[in-house]
Amino acid sequence: MSGPPVKRSLTLKGHRTSVSLEDEFWQAFREIAKTKGLPINVLASEIDVARDPETGLASAIRVFILNWYRQRD
Repeated sequence: MSGPPVKRSLTLKGHRTSVSLEDEFWQAFREIAKTKGLPINVLASEIDVARDPETGLASAIRVFILNWYRQRD
């Protein structure tokens, strides 16, 4: 089972922001960024731009990761 969320800093559009995700999500997020050949900050920026303003960034990242792995099955 997953532990508590871990807060890490990301840079989006030149500004630092903190995102809290469980370690398993951080690992998956890094793997996806590597597969896509992108730095994690660039991938986070893409997700940030595409998300609904009512949706938090951490939630948008979790849904992105879930959809990524669903599409691969």
